[in-house]
Amino acid sequence: MIYLYLFLEFFKVGLFTFGGGYAMIPLIKEVVLSRSWMDEAHFIDMIGLSEVTPGPIAINMATFIGSEQGGFLGSFVATLGVILPAFIIMLLISILLKRFMKNRFVQATLGGIKTVAVALITSSAIILLSDVLFPIKYSDGNFSISFNFDIIKVFVLVVAGYFLIKMIIKRKPSPIITIIMAALIGLVYFYIK
Repeated sequence: MIYLYLFLEFFKVGLFTFGGGYAMIPLIKEVVLSRSWMDEAHFIDMIGLSEVTPGPIAINMATFIGSEQGGFLGSFVATLGVILPAFIIMLLISILLKRFMKNRFVQATLGGIKTVAVALITSSAIILLSDVLFPIKYSDGNFSISFNFDIIKVFVLVVAGYFLIKMIIKRKPSPIITIIMAALIGLVYFYIK
């Protein structure tokens, strides 16, 4: 039964999210937490792991969550669920859009979708940043906000390192360099501590 749930939940995520993997993070978080597939701290760790592994973040997240819940078959059905809607929609769009691209209603719809995509990606960034830097803890019906000073320090060091590299090489560093630099800073900081 878990395989059906994994497929359907990730199919819904894939079907109702526009804007790519980062826009899917809030929906995936809602599914994962509501089904008690993992807690919030584990979810945040899984986002980081999904980000540094090759491939789109939403597909990596679906694969990891599916694997944790149902092994290899779970990872397969969750991944299939998240990519199938995009495949079907892109197939239909490629067939139909050529004919209707100049249509003002199609243009208006695409403009609305772009706006929603930007809002969802911005929301994901804000949620992820606040969850990592200022985690909320629930206990006995009460909640408290804690400040993760270690993560805040690493965050500041990573931002400073990013701008230092940018000044040295006189251009924006590649994402690969940024990820490696962030991992090294985190490793060194927590090893020293």
